[in-house]
This record gives sequence, C-alpha cells and structure tokens, in this order.
Amino acid sequence: MKKVFIFISLAAILVLSACGNKDNANNNTNMDMGSMNHSGSGEVPAGLKEAQNPIYKVGDEVVIHTKHMEGMDGAKAKVVGAYDTVAYAVTYTPTTGGKPVPNHKWIIQEEIKDAGSEPLQPGTKVTIEADHMEGMKGAEGAIDSAEKTTVYMVDYTPTTGGNPVKNHQWVVESELSK
Repeated sequence: MKKVFIFISLAAILVLSACGNKDNANNNTNMDMGSMNHSGSGEVPAGLKEAQNPIYKVGDEVVIHTKHMEGMDGAKAKVVGAYDTVAYAVTYTPTTGGKPVPNHKWIIQEEIKDAGSEPLQPGTKVTIEADHMEGMKGAEGAIDSAEKTTVYMVDYTPTTGGNPVKNHQWVVESELSK
C-alpha cells in the first residue's frame, strides 16, 4: 500500500511540475515579446518618397488606433515621417523558424524584393526585405492585402508602460487621429 501511495504521489508531482513548466514557458515568451525593443533606426528604404500633402505632418501629436503590438492602441505618438507608397498586410514564415505569422501589418512596396512600382495583388509570393521583427528580413511570404496610402513612422510610449518606442514603422492614416 505504501508503494502505491508513493507512486501516485510521484505521478502527481510530475504532472503538476510539467504543467507549471508549460505555463512558465508561455509567460516567458510573452514577457520576452513585451520586453523586446521595437524601436527602429529611422532609416527608410531606398526610393521611398516623402508625402507631399499628408493628413498628419511631421511633428504632429497623434493617437494610435491599432493593435500591431501590445500597448499601441490608444498610445500618444509623434509623427516623425510621412511617406506615400503601397502598404501591405503579409503572411510570412520567419527565417528563424516557427509558425507562419499571419496578416502582419505593415510592410511597404519598397521593402519587398523586386516589387517594381505597381501594387502587388493578394496572393502574390514575395521575399521580404523589411527588418521590423526578428526573422522577417529575407522571409518568404504572400500578400494578404494592399492599400495605396500614406504610411507614417512614429515615436510613442506604450500604454502598458515601458520604454518609449522610436521610429516605429509603419502605421497608416486610418490608424491615427489627432
């Protein structure tokens, strides 16, 4: 009887510790993503043209209305760049491995290898030259949607706290307000 009790106790400990490790791994992943530095260099791709008449001008204070990353929605931001181009939502497989990233917003025409000057159609296979996230540069993907628009580079402080984000690329006009 004593051996059965010890066996059941050990089995329970193993099951509970396995669950605990799984939860900790998920929490660590979320913490790592939250603590990543999402700031950019401020460099823009070759050939990208400054917007001639953007709704939001460089220096304007705006509010972000999108959830590209945790802490963006409702964040106060400052416009640091405005450019006319085609913005794409893409699904891509990171070069670092792992599952495909669905409907990533946004990469722009100038960040797609050999994109040319005409907008690409949904379903078009592409190689991404943007380096917004780890494993993005050089990744293979497909266009989900395209939008000819003005894209903005912004500085903001996440609503969740933490370090200010500098030169975030990209948000579109419909994701901003004054």
